[in-house]
Amino acid sequence: MLPMALLAAGGAVVPAAGKKADKRPNIIVVLVDDMGYSDLGCYGGEIQTPNLDHLASEGVRFTRFYNTSRSCPTRASLLTGLYQHQAGIGRMTFDDNLPGYRGTLSRDAVTIAEVLKMAGYRTSMVGKWHIAETPLRKDQRDWLNHQVFYDTFSDLSNYPVNRGFDTCYGTIYGVVDHFDPFSLVEGEVPVKEVPEGFYLTQALSDRAVAEVKEYAEDDRPFFMYLAYTAPHWPLHALPEDIEKYKDTYTVGWQAIRDARYRRQQEMGLFGNQEDFLSEFHFKDRWEDNPTAEWDARAMAVHAAMVDRIDQGIGQIVAALKETGQLDNTLILFMSDNGCSNEVCQNYSPGDNDRPDMTRDGREMVYPKNKEVLPGPETTYASLGAKWANVANTPFRFWKAKSYEGGICTPMIAHWPKGIKKNVGGFTAEQGHVMDIMATCVEIAGAEYPEKYKGHDIIPMEGISLVPVFRTGHREGHGYLGFEHFNERAFLGADGWKIVRPGNRAEWELYNLNEDRSEQHNLASEYPEKVAEMVKAYQEWAERCLVEPYPGQHKTKK
Repeated sequence: MLPMALLAAGGAVVPAAGKKADKRPNIIVVLVDDMGYSDLGCYGGEIQTPNLDHLASEGVRFTRFYNTSRSCPTRASLLTGLYQHQAGIGRMTFDDNLPGYRGTLSRDAVTIAEVLKMAGYRTSMVGKWHIAETPLRKDQRDWLNHQVFYDTFSDLSNYPVNRGFDTCYGTIYGVVDHFDPFSLVEGEVPVKEVPEGFYLTQALSDRAVAEVKEYAEDDRPFFMYLAYTAPHWPLHALPEDIEKYKDTYTVGWQAIRDARYRRQQEMGLFGNQEDFLSEFHFKDRWEDNPTAEWDARAMAVHAAMVDRIDQGIGQIVAALKETGQLDNTLILFMSDNGCSNEVCQNYSPGDNDRPDMTRDGREMVYPKNKEVLPGPETTYASLGAKWANVANTPFRFWKAKSYEGGICTPMIAHWPKGIKKNVGGFTAEQGHVMDIMATCVEIAGAEYPEKYKGHDIIPMEGISLVPVFRTGHREGHGYLGFEHFNERAFLGADGWKIVRPGNRAEWELYNLNEDRSEQHNLASEYPEKVAEMVKAYQEWAERCLVEPYPGQHKTKK
């Protein structure tokens, strides 16, 4: 589907695929967008994800792995091994003129690609970037609709190929039309047209497969960052994928959520915790739902988008196996945040990164009244809060919140030569996306620099996951801090967690060891624990550029 030529390979060519002289592992980091905690079959979901389920059966699943609750901050943290504020993207890709909120990746941080490239790895970026400031133009609407063209979508110095990646095929902006994406680039060059039948998820998978096969003929190991835009809204999917789920969700929110929870209990997702389902946030009954047909279709499209990702993972694994690279490739799969509760059909079409017509002039319908079914390119819709609550089973809340439904991601690690403990099972070891850098540095035998291109580099915050793979345990973080749009949390290594939602003055306290889904606020019972953790949060916030933070944020989502 993707006929574009790859950039020519460099370095020594070995006589047979899979027989590299350099025995260091390849690394593929897969990040999906707005996928729920329980969407995958191997985390309790009904969506058909046989390829990811197979990776889980031969690898290890993390149950306490964390992101930063939203797209661009998670990407900044993952790629740099720092908290997102230290990397310059505490919020979105707009400049708030504060050190932790500059809206573009800091030069006081290095990317995994920059570090591994110095260590002799080939480096590839495929998919969604969304960590460069993206100022708006006066004719933004026409630009979004492919009616006018510009050569750059942000400062070129902030493109992937200028942050350590040898090659890049993907989008610079955040939200895109999955059938005809805005801000698609090849390296620094805009891709002005896509072929008939184009679907971005499949195109990204095709590119990844092509590169895996190319890299098999190179003596060097490779690092690939594969960042799918799916299943982020708009709800766009291929008809044959939607067809698989046309009847699945007609039973409604509660039935799907209950079934997911039962499967999670059966698989022992949280070990000895048997009762861990949070209360559904809504009292609405499906049988009284006047828009049931639309809502069932919306979740079917979401499932189809996840399904197509899984199909792509299957293609990539097949290419690794065919070229003799699978056993010595570390694959890490995760989501950038919890499923989204946003109702994008209420946003203003033609604004920021949301088009209002297709390239050929057809109107994009934002179905505020659910008047057209989601799925095709001419619709712009999202799941909404009820299905997001289901997708994040068993947790409370969703994307952009610092409760577990916003910040806890499913994470699968697969590496036949390197993972020796909990194979096929779960680990409750706490991890964070910033640990990916440290993991890559260790297995690549690389050196994290103190200086890079004239800049003093902030010391790495992440801690390698390699001991978890080898022994089942590591000396991890003493704590993890969270802040996004003033949604705050602080999680200790002992499993105690404080949360302060929005602008509320009071902190809540939860013991995740006994209350994994944050059902019982213990703040009034343990005020000394709250005070201790709040003090530690404030010290973290000052150290990691969370403070000072912007006031009421005026930028649109």
